[in-house]
Amino acid sequence: MSEPIQDLTDGQELAPTAPVRPEAPTFAELGARAETVDALAAAGITRAFAIQEYALPIALRGADLIGQAPTGTGKTLGFGVPLLERVFAPSEGGDGLPQALVVVPTRELGIQVAKDIAAAGRTRGVRVLPIYGGVAYEPQVDALRKGVEILVGTPGRLLDLAKQKHLRLNSVRALVLDEADRMLDLGFLDDVERILAMLPEDRQTMLFSATMPDPIVTLSRRFLRHPITIHAGHTAETGPSPQTEQLVYRTHSMNKIEIVARILQAKSRGLTMIFTRTKRAADRVAEDLDFRGFAVAAVHGDLGQGARERALRAFRAGKIDTLVATDVAARGIDVSGVTHVINYDCPEDQDTYTHRIGRTGRAGATGVAVTFVDWDDMPRWRIIDKTLGLDMPDPQETYHTSPHLYPDLHISTEVTGTLPTAERTRAGLAAEVEEDLGGRSRRGGEPRGAGRRQGRGRGDGGGRGEGRGRGEGRGESGRGQGGDAGPEAAELSGEGTRTPRRRRRRRAGEVIAGVDGTNPTETGTPAEAATGTEGGAETPRPRRRRRRRAAASTTGGATEATTD
Repeated sequence: MSEPIQDLTDGQELAPTAPVRPEAPTFAELGARAETVDALAAAGITRAFAIQEYALPIALRGADLIGQAPTGTGKTLGFGVPLLERVFAPSEGGDGLPQALVVVPTRELGIQVAKDIAAAGRTRGVRVLPIYGGVAYEPQVDALRKGVEILVGTPGRLLDLAKQKHLRLNSVRALVLDEADRMLDLGFLDDVERILAMLPEDRQTMLFSATMPDPIVTLSRRFLRHPITIHAGHTAETGPSPQTEQLVYRTHSMNKIEIVARILQAKSRGLTMIFTRTKRAADRVAEDLDFRGFAVAAVHGDLGQGARERALRAFRAGKIDTLVATDVAARGIDVSGVTHVINYDCPEDQDTYTHRIGRTGRAGATGVAVTFVDWDDMPRWRIIDKTLGLDMPDPQETYHTSPHLYPDLHISTEVTGTLPTAERTRAGLAAEVEEDLGGRSRRGGEPRGAGRRQGRGRGDGGGRGEGRGRGEGRGESGRGQGGDAGPEAAELSGEGTRTPRRRRRRRAGEVIAGVDGTNPTETGTPAEAATGTEGGAETPRPRRRRRRRAAASTTGGATEATTD
């Protein structure tokens, strides 16, 4: 990411853009400055959501704030608009040092937050920069040198840049901790405290979290001054959005993909997200669905940042309509038009369930959430059901042949487990170019952008398209899908040309030669050492077994052992 994020938002609308209550106040009525109101109006946003209605009057006064609200309720503008009020644009006297900081747990959330704030501040020319790991340092350092007013970053990369003296935080007057409970889950709380220690004490601090576990409460008491707490929307305790229809089926693991293939052919289905518990499962599900003709891609932590952003761009643009993701990778993915969410693997707990199906039914829109529960998952599911009060403790046993599946999800009874060729109208992931963002991959030593080629676009006659190249980018230079790996795979793995091992072989205590045909203890040419003759005779060196047999029948003499 070589430039501030506003360059990426040209022509894009802020999310969410779903209708709000007609009686809700406008941003102008809540006290936002005229330039911000104009920028929001250009993006189709005039009236505030509930979290914005409650947060803006408090935050615009400069008071510390705790907001308990999940993603999808519009909280980004709830803190983004007050941040824009507190910073000076370059034309207003800004010196280019960060004046506001937003700390987020994941890369995707950071990109989304930066994009929304930048769109709201576009008319004033406020520069917003996302900082996150998995990509090269140099473009981010260059952007910091050019100047930025609002910084949105993940804890690790923020600390790295501060340690390298590329980032100065002594001018920050406002701080936001977004999805603080997720930062706790990912083990970032210590990093967050180190970042807080770098900031001026005289600042405004806002903390947003879907849940308030004890460590988050302790953090807020240490770093916030007399905060005002607001609650808005559904939370993890109150359950998912009431706009989301929830369906739960007891399914066998071998039949899940058949059911999914039929759900993806439901009437009026828009974009769909499928959640798996592991990265390997995400790859497997995406591969199976691609083989069946669906436009699909996977997103998880083992992919390079370039591959992840490529998949998200294709998903937002409609080139693919199905995204398979793990829980961590899906945090911060805010895409309008997601109509269906499928929990391919049963969630671990009620918080995970709420966050997963919160990808649909966002900001007043309706959605459908389908959860698969295997027999082994029943104890876990009953706890989730009881905690959230779903009243579905015993899901109905369901297979792709079950009659109730089709009316439940508005699926035609004539569909099969393969998408008909005539309906394969989307361009596929192959139509989206992957950027090389630098950095290193998690599984191998290659640059992040050169890792596993995610995406099996079905461009060439509806076939597999690009292929996954499983050996690429993992340091496994010989296990790609297309046969033997060549020099390019070795270069990607960072191995290059292997140097032969040098071993000394002995016969009766005498060194004869190394494995590469040289004798490090004798003079002469490699040919002389290999044949055991002074003149480089052409007699080849016999196999090792013959040399041993000769050594056993003679008392010594390298020449007798190596010539017949």
